[in-house]
Amino acid sequence: MSSSVIRVRGLTRTFSLGSGPVHAVRGIDLTVGRGEILGFLGPNGAGKTTTLRMLTTLLPPSGGEARIAGRDLLRDPAGVRRRIGYVAQSGGLDPGCSVREELVTQGRLHLMSKGAAAGRADELAGELGLSGLMDRPAAALSGGQRRRVEIALGLVNRPEVLFLDEPTTGLDPGSRAELWDLVRRVRAEHGTTVFLTTHYLDEADALADRIVVVDAGRIVAEGTSAELKSRYAGDPAASLQDAFLAITGRGTAEQPLAI
Repeated sequence: MSSSVIRVRGLTRTFSLGSGPVHAVRGIDLTVGRGEILGFLGPNGAGKTTTLRMLTTLLPPSGGEARIAGRDLLRDPAGVRRRIGYVAQSGGLDPGCSVREELVTQGRLHLMSKGAAAGRADELAGELGLSGLMDRPAAALSGGQRRRVEIALGLVNRPEVLFLDEPTTGLDPGSRAELWDLVRRVRAEHGTTVFLTTHYLDEADALADRIVVVDAGRIVAEGTSAELKSRYAGDPAASLQDAFLAITGRGTAEQPLAI
């Protein structure tokens, strides 16, 4: 990690409701190193999703500043979008489109020529184990296969930062393990920074170089998994769940831990 690729200072977001303002994010300061896998955890209502949506330009901040991949989030959101990949929790594949069509279309949306988009689709198919699936419609894919395709879509533009929002929700243990290996490989082979939100604490424990925990719109703890276990659970051999409970007073990041 030679330099920071995400720098956030004083990031806030307030929603105006009929009952009054809701301060969802209350001043996030965050630095993420180039090539780092960051686990961004928090219980329901902590501000995790709101922060992610701001960093991916889907929601304008109420205050603060951020630079992502060298571009100012507020002044140059288009520049940020050109340099990031985003894989949403809900997916978004067209059930009737083939994997090849999805990847080529994504490339065209990034202003690639048709030939370049087709070449990039074949390249990603080889890297991510999709070659045998390219002519299948999304409706015929398993859950794990769909997530691999969605991650491939997030990588079409060779992003410096890949945002993964709950990437393994609903997958069986085998498919989850395959996705973990894929994330590790993307970072190892391309130096991609990965910003990961997850409600599986074992996933954050296995993947993240560093973990940030948010609650009530603020960062309440950060460090490596071993540091958090030692600091908050009193034992580096404890589970991350024990540390999370001590930090937030709640047992898991969002729901009962799936192991």
